[in-house]
Amino acid sequence: METEPRPGPRLLSRREALNRCGMGFGVLGLATLLSETQLPAAPRAGESLHPLAPRRPPLPAKAKHVIHIFLNGGLSHVDSFDPKPALARYAGKSLPTGNLRTERKTGSALPSPFRFQKHGQSGLEISNIFPRLAECADELCVIRSMVADVPNHEPSLMLMNCGDNVMVRPSVGAWVTYGLGTENQNLPGFVALCPGGYPIKETENWQSAFLPGVFQGTYIDSQHTDLQRLIENIRNPGTPPAEQRRQLDLLRRINEEHLQNRPHDAALEARIQSFELAYRMQREAAEAFDIEDEPQETRALYGPGIHARQLLIARRLVERGVRFVQVWHGPGIPWDDHGNILDHRTHAAECDQGIAALLKDLKRIGLLDETLVICGGEFGRTPVVELIDGKEEKANGRDHNPYGFSVWLAGGGVKKGHAHGATDEFGFRAVENRVHVHDLHATILWLLGFDHERFTYRYAGRDFRLTDVHGRVISEIIA
Repeated sequence: METEPRPGPRLLSRREALNRCGMGFGVLGLATLLSETQLPAAPRAGESLHPLAPRRPPLPAKAKHVIHIFLNGGLSHVDSFDPKPALARYAGKSLPTGNLRTERKTGSALPSPFRFQKHGQSGLEISNIFPRLAECADELCVIRSMVADVPNHEPSLMLMNCGDNVMVRPSVGAWVTYGLGTENQNLPGFVALCPGGYPIKETENWQSAFLPGVFQGTYIDSQHTDLQRLIENIRNPGTPPAEQRRQLDLLRRINEEHLQNRPHDAALEARIQSFELAYRMQREAAEAFDIEDEPQETRALYGPGIHARQLLIARRLVERGVRFVQVWHGPGIPWDDHGNILDHRTHAAECDQGIAALLKDLKRIGLLDETLVICGGEFGRTPVVELIDGKEEKANGRDHNPYGFSVWLAGGGVKKGHAHGATDEFGFRAVENRVHVHDLHATILWLLGFDHERFTYRYAGRDFRLTDVHGRVISEIIA
């Protein structure tokens, strides 16, 4: 009687072969493979093995959460946080600034059309396009000597968000969640709120790159108020929660069995975790993103509009344990005012009340001290006018300026009512206590409890870090 042939032994993959090899070159090869797909360092006693479980940083931390308000397009520092009265004296004249490359042709000095005034006990000078934020002057730490590398949006966005102009690198938020996990397993650890679609460079701004995919940012189109549109596929209308749980348990068992034969497969582990997170978010996301739960007086504090709403959502997410929230001022690149710098007043009016409310609200509920708030763009703008068709007659805008610009921080262990560094008398280039973007990243990590030189991830045979081979902690701004 014939019997069906028994299946032969399954061929081993290269990874499995190395994994079963007990000596010699195979072990060396395996070590490299495993290190390139590592999850965070082994947890301390009592900490979970879950990749997004909350983790204690290796150093004492001043901040636990980050809210990054990205003023997309390039906020003009000389019209907001860096007053330059010398521009009025040089109005219509060429500036003695030397050879600084701009993206477009520029002309003579363009004084700010906005009025600066000292505010608070600190006397921090802020222009009148941010009247509500000026009320919080004594909470702000303004870095007036920021420096980027090139006067173009795409590389500057990548530098500010990912630490490199050109190469694909993990974003700041991905690094932070890789190191710290998140305090709420029912919500993403890293959320990117951007209304009206993706910004320039799209999802690369919140990518995980070579870090495991579980640490990438979760994009939310914050222009929507309906939960079903705000978070796509958050509800499953055809399957009740109990049945979804059974399906998910089955899928997890299959995936885990698959994973056993492919140990340390970070992509597969990320998929497993994403399934679990999607299920858990059905319970908590609706509540977290629904600002109607807030008292009327709180909603009035933030004011109307998309940007007010997404800033309130950011506070609610941090309050619920989300580790890193990026809030984009969109859609598009609103602060890219080449044609008319007076449009800065309109852009500021869209978010001024909401940003001030965020700082006041975080302070009210006791979260400002442990939440690092960062606000700025990818570069600044020139103190000289950008020419239109080679002429100045109708020109009233400013070109991109990476040589000197402003970013402010608040909460999270930074000095209050403090201005650090300076640009030259015209605001063209940083000349005192220059702060490169790498330095800013090093300082963010330090405030969160990490030494940027030792916080690394091995990939392609190299230990990578957010700051590459650069950066220093700006100790002068730490309280």
